[in-house]
Amino acid sequence: MPEHQKMEIASPKTRGIMPGRGNEPGPSAGVRTNRMNNIARVVMVLFGLMILYHGIPILQDGPLSSLAPLSEPDFKRHCAQPDPIFPSKNEELDKLVDIIEGDAFRNASVGRLSGAVQVKTESFDDLGEVGKDPRWEVFFTFHEYLEKTFPLIHKKLLVEKVNTHGLLYTWKGSDESLQPTLLMAHQDTVPVPAETIGSWTHPPWSGAYDGRYVWGRGAADCKNTLIALLETLQLLLEANFQPKRTILLSFGFDEEVSGRRGATKLSAFIQGRYGKDGVAVIVDEGAGFEEVWGTVFAKPGTAEKGYIDAKITVRMPGGHSSIPSDHTSIGVLSELITKIESEQYPTRLVEENPYYTQLQCGAGYAESFPNKLRKLLGQSKSSLFSMCHSRNKPDRLALEAAKAGPAIKYLMQTSQAVDVISGGVKSNALPERATVTVNHRINIGETTKVVIDRLTSIGEEIAKKYNLTLHAFDDAQEEPNSIHLSSTVNKLEPAPITPADGSTNSPFKTLAGTVRAVYGKNVIVTPGIMTGNTDTRFYWDLTRHIFRFAPGYDADDNVGFGNIHTVNERVSVVDHLHTVRWFVTFVRNMDEARFDTDGVVAAGKGDDLRGEIEGGA
Repeated sequence: MPEHQKMEIASPKTRGIMPGRGNEPGPSAGVRTNRMNNIARVVMVLFGLMILYHGIPILQDGPLSSLAPLSEPDFKRHCAQPDPIFPSKNEELDKLVDIIEGDAFRNASVGRLSGAVQVKTESFDDLGEVGKDPRWEVFFTFHEYLEKTFPLIHKKLLVEKVNTHGLLYTWKGSDESLQPTLLMAHQDTVPVPAETIGSWTHPPWSGAYDGRYVWGRGAADCKNTLIALLETLQLLLEANFQPKRTILLSFGFDEEVSGRRGATKLSAFIQGRYGKDGVAVIVDEGAGFEEVWGTVFAKPGTAEKGYIDAKITVRMPGGHSSIPSDHTSIGVLSELITKIESEQYPTRLVEENPYYTQLQCGAGYAESFPNKLRKLLGQSKSSLFSMCHSRNKPDRLALEAAKAGPAIKYLMQTSQAVDVISGGVKSNALPERATVTVNHRINIGETTKVVIDRLTSIGEEIAKKYNLTLHAFDDAQEEPNSIHLSSTVNKLEPAPITPADGSTNSPFKTLAGTVRAVYGKNVIVTPGIMTGNTDTRFYWDLTRHIFRFAPGYDADDNVGFGNIHTVNERVSVVDHLHTVRWFVTFVRNMDEARFDTDGVVAAGKGDDLRGEIEGGA
C-alpha cells in the first residue's frame, strides 16, 4: 500500500511519527472522494456480473429471473460415464451369453426360481432364538433345495453355515493379494397375511409361471437375486472359469426382521477371515432402473437413509369411565400425534446425496430435463448461491425436484410415519397407558438427533400443558403421570456414502461399465439412494464400496419393484435372465480389474475359522 494511503487510515498521532512523511499533506478531499467512487463502481459492476451469472434466490421470481447464466455448468463432468467394459475374449466363457438367452436355460431357470419360491421361508418379528423356535427349521428345507438344485456348487466350492442358517459360499481365487468380490442376497421373506391370500392372482407360495412372470412371495424380494447368483457361479463352473479374485456369496436369513441373527454373524465371520476393509466390493439387493426425463438410468444404491423408531408412551390415572377425566392417556397421545403430523421435516438436498448427482446426470444427458431444475441446479454450485442459501431458508432446488412426487421427495427428506398404536383394555375403564411407534428414515446430511430433538420439543410442550413428567430418550423407567420417549434397538445413522466417480479406477467404474456393456451406452449410470435398509448395514467395516443394486431390467415391465411386500409379488423372467447375465459379466470384469486396495492383505484368521462357526455346520 502506498505511504499516503497508509496515512489516510492512520490516527493523527500515528501520522506524526511515520517515517519520511512528517507533516506532508495527504491527497485532497476531492481526490479521496473520486477514488472511493471508482472503487464503488468496480464493486457494483462485479456484483452485477455475479447476479447475472448466478442469480440470487430472493430475485429468482423477480425481474431478473428470466436472465440466463453467461455459460452453463458442465453437468456431464459431475456424471462421468465410463465406456462399456467387456471381459477379455474367452471362447468358452463368451458362449455363456448365448446359453443364458437360450430356451433351455430359460426353462430351467424358471423351474429353479419357482421351486425356491415354493419353500415358505417367512420370518416374523416375534421369532425366538435360533435352535429354539421351530419356525426357523424351514431354512433346513431351503438348504436342501439349494443343494439338490445346484449340485456342482456344493461339490466344488466351500459352503459354510454361520449361526446355523446363514450361508457363505467361497470360491477361492488364485491370487490372494486381490480382495474378494462379495455378492449378497437373503433367504427369508416377509409373511403373507392369511386374509390377503384370496386377493392373489396366483397363490403366494405356488411359484406359478404364466409365460412372463414367476409369481409368489419372495419372487422379487429377493429369491430371484439369490437364485441368479447361484446360477452365475454354476455357469462359470461349467465353463471352467478359474478366478484370480476370490468370490463370496453371503445369504442371510432374517433380513426382513433386521438381520441381527444372520447378517451380523455373517459379516463378523467374513471380517474375521479377511480383516477390516478386506473386501473389494459388495453388491446386495437394492435400487434398479428408472425411466425419467426421456432417459433410462441405472441407479445402484450408494447410500442409505438412517432409521429410528420412536416409541411414545403416555401414562395417566385410570378410573371408571362414568366419571372421566377431561383428558385420558389416549386423548393426550392423540394430541401428540396430531402435533407430530402437523409439520414435516424440511426437504433438503445436500451435494453428498446421490440424488444430487442424478440431477447432474439428468441435466447432462437427458434432453427433456426440466429447464427450471436445470437453472436451479446450475445456481446451486455457485459460491454466491451457497452464501445466500442458509439452512433456515427453503431449499429451492429440493422443493422443485420434490414436485415429481413422494418417491422423489423422500430421497431428500426425513420421513415420519405413525405405524403402531395401542391403548386401553375396556370400554368402561379409563386407559392408564397408551403408546405409539413412529418410524423415521433419516435424510442424508442429517442424523437421528434431528428426530430426537424435535420429538423432545413436542413432548415438552404437551407435558407442560397437562402437568406430566417428561422422560425423553433418557433410558428411564416408565412412571405414572408421564410422557416417555424412547427409541428401539434398530436406531441407525445414514450409511457411509460409497465413492461413485465413473472417471476414476474404482469398483463403481467397473459396475457402471458392466451395466453399459449389458444394456448399451444409452443407459446412464448414476448413484442412487435407498430409503430403506438392507443387510449391508452390518457390512460397513468390510469395504467403502457397497452397492445396493438390482441389475435386472425389462424395458417392457411396468410392475416396478415387483409388488414386494404386498399382494401379487412377481418378477419378470426377462428381468431375471438379465440379472444372471449381468452378474456373469460383472464377476469376470471384477476378476480382471485392479484397484489401489488390492495387494493390501488384511490380517485374518484364515481357513481355521471353519471350526468356529456359531451354530455348527
